[in-house]
Amino acid sequence: MIEQPASVSPPAPAVSGPGQQAVPRLPVRPRTGRILVLAGVFVCAACGLVYELELVALASYLLGDSVTQTSVVLALMVFAMGAGSLAAKSLRSYAVAGFGAVEAALALIGGCSGMGLYAAFAWGADCGWENGPRWLLVLCTLAIGLLIGAEVPLLMVLIQRVRRQDAGVAVADLFAADYVGALVGGLAFPFLLLPLLGQLTGALLTGAVNALAGGALALGLFRHHMSPRGRRVLLAASLLVLALLATAAALADDFERAAHRAVYGDGIRAALRTDVSEVVLTGGPHEPLKLYLDGRLRVRARDEPRYHRALVAPAAHAPLARVLVLGGDDGLAAGAALRRPGVRRVDVLALDAGVVRLARTDPALSALGGQAFRDPRVHVVTGDPFGRLRHLRRGYDLVVSDLPDPTRTASTKYYSQEFYGLVHRALAPGGSFVVHAGRSGAPDRQFWTVDATLRAAGLATRPYRVGPWDFLLAGDGAGVAAPSRAGGVAEAVPGGQPVTGSRPLGVSPSTLVHPRYGG
Repeated sequence: MIEQPASVSPPAPAVSGPGQQAVPRLPVRPRTGRILVLAGVFVCAACGLVYELELVALASYLLGDSVTQTSVVLALMVFAMGAGSLAAKSLRSYAVAGFGAVEAALALIGGCSGMGLYAAFAWGADCGWENGPRWLLVLCTLAIGLLIGAEVPLLMVLIQRVRRQDAGVAVADLFAADYVGALVGGLAFPFLLLPLLGQLTGALLTGAVNALAGGALALGLFRHHMSPRGRRVLLAASLLVLALLATAAALADDFERAAHRAVYGDGIRAALRTDVSEVVLTGGPHEPLKLYLDGRLRVRARDEPRYHRALVAPAAHAPLARVLVLGGDDGLAAGAALRRPGVRRVDVLALDAGVVRLARTDPALSALGGQAFRDPRVHVVTGDPFGRLRHLRRGYDLVVSDLPDPTRTASTKYYSQEFYGLVHRALAPGGSFVVHAGRSGAPDRQFWTVDATLRAAGLATRPYRVGPWDFLLAGDGAGVAAPSRAGGVAEAVPGGQPVTGSRPLGVSPSTLVHPRYGG
């Protein structure tokens, strides 16, 4: 791509007068040209932040531990932006062509990054590249960061070609447009692109907008600053990028279905993207039912009777008139509670309205939970259980935590001392609280952290084990077996066993400001 250097730009109309300089030839007035450059900065900044958020969100869904993924993406992105700014110095003499090429490459890489990460997640293990998503995340972040970092130095040259002005004023204008564009992109991603278009199509549409904005600025406003051959090459590259993005968008649904089959098998009953997570339900006439949230197995039909019965059975010493289920969006914990005699009311504080709808409408999942959500004794409220629990004063005989594992960063607050303090307040005198705290084997640090956190909230605890799961029963004391009868809890659960081993020293409770669960 060939651009005429700044020193030999096409002659501009002469401007007479002492101290005045010739203005580069533009198809519009300088004031209009300046507004158009700032509009280009605004659009490019919005697109850049969408790429960044899309990488963070998809990496969190696919790889887990959102804090780690966010930290990796942000750190690498900022580093790469600095490197890109330095690299852009060599393009200053060919700023228009360089800017056009940067935007075309950014549109293609940023727009297709979601499909690339999802493909690596779906097929990487089959190709012997199990760490493929992690490495591709790093590569995409570095590439996008380099290209974003190159934008502002090149745009600084372009806005000075429109009209010479003080460098400080030009920088202030550019950064103002950049930051406002980032604000719009940051808000558009969670509230517009993600719910309406999804991860893949949203990124592809963002890439198309990026390519159009960059191409329009270079080929429209600054077309006289490039040679005819440079304009033809840049136009062809921009059209090729737009064609590739449009083709990818047309195939996005087929690609997503193929990726789902690669990850979950052929027996997919339902696949949906809710406001909280990606939900996939599999199973059929000859396959067991399985429910996946963000790629992680959440429910397996063959395990359901033992697991959810283990959540309610330890409180067998007392009648359960009122039960509170924290989480339990699939209705299985509510169904297990309803099977206990004497239950008059079950309140469910669900996380995800989309999963609740699926549990109501899918015949197989609904049947697995005993049609719990159709029972008039069950009352479901969706939203953040933490916030709902703060305003709950009802005395419950049993509170059951059926929430995601604490190693998922978004769920850590549901395993904090503050949250357990709210649970303690919701219990009736002699009431019990049951939480799944880990996998069987030697209880690990996560298990004992849950135990220490419950005790810090003023609850006595007794561990028990059912199959491959470790649980903790907590309460004021009346609802918990005495220390000399530690086996009594396990004996109340079909197939239950006591958890052996002593509590290790140095395990601290987890709080909102100091979460202590590892990945």
